[in-house]
Amino acid sequence: MAELEQLVAQMEAGELPLEASVAAYKRGSELVKLCASQLDKVDQQVKVLDGDLLKPFSGELEAGAEE
Repeated sequence: MAELEQLVAQMEAGELPLEASVAAYKRGSELVKLCASQLDKVDQQVKVLDGDLLKPFSGELEAGAEE
C-alpha cells in the first residue's frame, strides 16, 4: 500500500517522465489487484457468531440492535 501511495504521489506531482509514468501506472495496477485480492481473502476469513452458527461478517448492524 505504501508503494502504491508513493507511485500515486509521484505521478500526481508530475515528477516522472512519460516512460516512467507508464511503468508506474502498470506497477500501480498490479499493486491495486494485489491489495484487492488480499482484502477479499481477509473478508472471507472474517466471521460472526450468530447463535450457534458462524456466518460471513456483513459489517452492518441489524435494525434495533445495540452494541
